[in-house]
Amino acid sequence: MRLAFLGTPDFAVPTLGELIAAGHEIIAVYTRAPQPSGRGQKLRISPVHALAESHGLEVRTPSNFKSDDDRAAFRALDLDAAIVVAYGLILPQAILEAPRLGCFNLHASLLPRWRGAAPVQRAIMAGDKRTGVQVMRMEKGLDTGPVLLSETVDIRPDDTAASLTERLSVIGAGLLPRALAALDRGGLVETAQSTDGVTYAHKISSDEARIDWSRPAAEIDCKIRGLSPFPGAWFEAPSAKDPQRVKALLSRLAPNVKGAPGEVMQADDRLVIATGDGGVELLRLQRAGKSAQSPAEFLRGFPLPVGTRL
Repeated sequence: MRLAFLGTPDFAVPTLGELIAAGHEIIAVYTRAPQPSGRGQKLRISPVHALAESHGLEVRTPSNFKSDDDRAAFRALDLDAAIVVAYGLILPQAILEAPRLGCFNLHASLLPRWRGAAPVQRAIMAGDKRTGVQVMRMEKGLDTGPVLLSETVDIRPDDTAASLTERLSVIGAGLLPRALAALDRGGLVETAQSTDGVTYAHKISSDEARIDWSRPAAEIDCKIRGLSPFPGAWFEAPSAKDPQRVKALLSRLAPNVKGAPGEVMQADDRLVIATGDGGVELLRLQRAGKSAQSPAEFLRGFPLPVGTRL
């Protein structure tokens, strides 16, 4: 098929790779424009941009599709279909209608649960036991289109947003070539989404990422893992000067813990914190400007005596 691929982050890279390997003609790759990154604020291209360039594919980086020129350029591609994976821009109706067979999106949830921007993070934070990836036909509404193919995935007790995203990206990459093959031969069944159980995966705010130690341990553990590595659930720890912001990047439930919420209960090679109901053990931590560390490494440079309140 003649395809355009629209995607930006690492999550989208395996799918583009599979479409190339399957022999589809990728006419153009659309991705977000290079962004300043690092201390020097040098422009860095997206992971999808890098893969496309390595295969000699044309890359386009419009800021949006509001201009007539950008819309006309997309229509002129004369596409069979467009594939969208975590692109990061809303597509207007004129773009959705341009390809002969339509636009298709790979979404990292079991729709209609977790429509929107942060489905992987929200699924872990909510304590969901299962999620998945689905190929859906795109329409005007936010992730409302009919589902073509679906794969269910268990959420493990030690999953972070990073580990689950990586697993879903690999599984999803195999779905889209199958969907396109079935679409080409007219054997694809489209299933309308249920109107029950609709939830929205809104973007994560910095304030939302702050840990409230008065909440139950299970909820805090899910928040830590769901926000790892970015933006990172955080708390403030007392220091000789001002309180220091610390990110908690990995955790697990700690049994038989009783203490005041935020109280440090163990601080040696393990770091255990009491919560409003039970306790959590912090397994990876990161101070501003530092690399992620184990509890033992962290405590050597930033002691938190037993009894300290976070």
